[in-house]
Amino acid sequence: MKPNIAHTLKNYNFKNVPKDLIAGIIIMAVSIPISMGYAQIAGLPAVYGLYGSVFPIILFALLSTSPQFIFGVDAAPAALVGAAVLSMGIESGSSEAVTVVPVFTFFVALWLLAFYFMKAGKLVNYISAPVMGGFITGICTTIILMQVPKLMGGTAGTGEFFELAEHICETLKQINTAALLMGAIALAILLISKKIMPKFPMAVVLMAAGALFTYFGPVKEWNVPTLSTVEPGMPDWCIPDFSAVKVTEIIVISLSVAVVIMAETLLAENNFAQKNGYRIDDNQEILAFAIGNMAAAFTGCCPINGSVSRTAMSEQYDGKTQLTGIVAGLSMIVVLLFCTGFIGYLPIPVLTAIVISALMGATEFHLAKRLWKVSRTEFFIFAGAFLGVLILGTINGVLIGIILSFAEMIIRTSKPARCFLGVQPGHSHFRDMAESTNIHAVDGVIIYRFSSSLFFANSQVLVRDIEDSIKSDTKAVIIDAGAIGSIDITAADSIAILHKSLKEKGIKFYMTEHIAGLNDQLRKLGLGYLIEDGCVRRTIHIALKDMGINRPYPLEGGVDNAARSASRKRADNRVQEFVWAFGSESEEQIEKQIKLQIEQLKKTKDVEKIMHGRWAHMDEFDQDEWLEHLEEHLKEIVNISGKDEKTLAAHIEAHRRDVHERIAKEHPELAEKFAERRHLLDKHLKERRPDVYSLIEKLRDEK
Repeated sequence: MKPNIAHTLKNYNFKNVPKDLIAGIIIMAVSIPISMGYAQIAGLPAVYGLYGSVFPIILFALLSTSPQFIFGVDAAPAALVGAAVLSMGIESGSSEAVTVVPVFTFFVALWLLAFYFMKAGKLVNYISAPVMGGFITGICTTIILMQVPKLMGGTAGTGEFFELAEHICETLKQINTAALLMGAIALAILLISKKIMPKFPMAVVLMAAGALFTYFGPVKEWNVPTLSTVEPGMPDWCIPDFSAVKVTEIIVISLSVAVVIMAETLLAENNFAQKNGYRIDDNQEILAFAIGNMAAAFTGCCPINGSVSRTAMSEQYDGKTQLTGIVAGLSMIVVLLFCTGFIGYLPIPVLTAIVISALMGATEFHLAKRLWKVSRTEFFIFAGAFLGVLILGTINGVLIGIILSFAEMIIRTSKPARCFLGVQPGHSHFRDMAESTNIHAVDGVIIYRFSSSLFFANSQVLVRDIEDSIKSDTKAVIIDAGAIGSIDITAADSIAILHKSLKEKGIKFYMTEHIAGLNDQLRKLGLGYLIEDGCVRRTIHIALKDMGINRPYPLEGGVDNAARSASRKRADNRVQEFVWAFGSESEEQIEKQIKLQIEQLKKTKDVEKIMHGRWAHMDEFDQDEWLEHLEEHLKEIVNISGKDEKTLAAHIEAHRRDVHERIAKEHPELAEKFAERRHLLDKHLKERRPDVYSLIEKLRDEK
């Protein structure tokens, strides 16, 4: 478990230096108000927030495998420690708090180090994208609500949604109008500039403008709050005073803080990694958390966490590597040594607008909108994680999200994809019978594919499907278990009962196509007799042969299954390719493709090209539907191409006759079905474009 040092700086592309420098300086600047505020929430004097933005952030940058994530004093750990300090009867900001808080931080670092050695980072693999999205959006929304009162000249809120809402309502009673105007104007400028010129460092410009306005303008007279002045100087390094508090009093609380740091930061890091197309080493990240917090403990600071707001700011200004974090830490040293006087001139509403703007960009409500369209279940998981974080707090939100993810996984696997298999006449491979009416069951045999591991939540689905499909002439049931990777004891009992039931009815039972390891599981679960009795076979073909059924297999309903030539098989395999690919959206997709080709026609004037469609391997049925849709755009094509309407309609009809002849030649058994479908398409055309239909009918009569 050798740590990887400066992972994101290896093979550094020096073209990224300007971006990383600018992003680092911006992060340092926005860290000033954030860090100072959260340090006070943790029970420390504000300056300790700046101390926590030096060595912890640099060490994290050197150890992290994430090219963009930023470490620093943040909301959740600060709130947890601050609440613990108050519950111990220690006054916030007192010398006693300054002594006790670093002890908390030290034990948080120890817990994180233990998580590293236990490789606890793997746990994040069990957290789904909706949970991650809901979690990040919940954190961002919570911090925005914390910051809103500062826009109005008040103080930052603490707690969860209801406490934050109450604090906002209280602040509304005593709004500082000047502060609100400054904050609102700054926020509007940031949001507009993000759309118009997203890479311009507007945050730095606003901070400089705010400081100058405070120095030369009437900001003080308007009672607009500014940051507290800070004495220059670096933090002192010292070992925490472990005698200041009983270890038993902080061991459990420090564990909960460590869990929050690990869960919150790993979730956020993985979210950014997925969004931007790179991978991180979860376990190395935990080591980076531990070392960063150890540095915080020895410089007297509160526990340090990954910061979504600062990472969003880095992303906005195109920070490419952890040089961004190193620059932020080093520039904070410069501020502490030489520029602390500047801090006192920074208007809090302007700084708050910068933070809120960055957080708004990090929310993932767009994911919720997408999930609502494609998967209501995953939408509700997103909502559960979001509301859990917002209303119940970070750790409870994570737990709710994880529980919902596991519940969704169980629900999903309890309703697995499954189908009954048959054979297309003249072919030997087995296909889902729902694909086409030209796929038929093997006479007297049920072949059933189950696409999931078999366990307590879904075993009855398999049993019911098979029992419901049995007919009076059923001779055998064959399970295609190719997608069954494991089986539990409940499912094993269900298989045993099903086998016994089928045997009593004189129906043979087979399991086939599965991996060899599943046979070991069957033996351990007491189903070894199925293997011994020949009920477990390597392939479906072998199972059928065991029953005395050989190729070509007899098909249900006496359908002819004579061998086809290679060319005929290729033609069969192309049937309804477009409809197979797009399913219920096939008509919509054909219409979309036609509109695209009409746009091309405006440039090329090539009418012949539009007749055949863009879809590769379009079969005869698809071509017929393509031509029917094309007829609806006849007048539009005539106007673009300049060709005569009657000539163009005749051209389309000639293509249709050619398609019909090919159908009759290559698929004689489908010719009647084609004629019925042609009648239906004509009916649709008559309803949609009666004028075009009338023209087509005249052309047919002339022929």
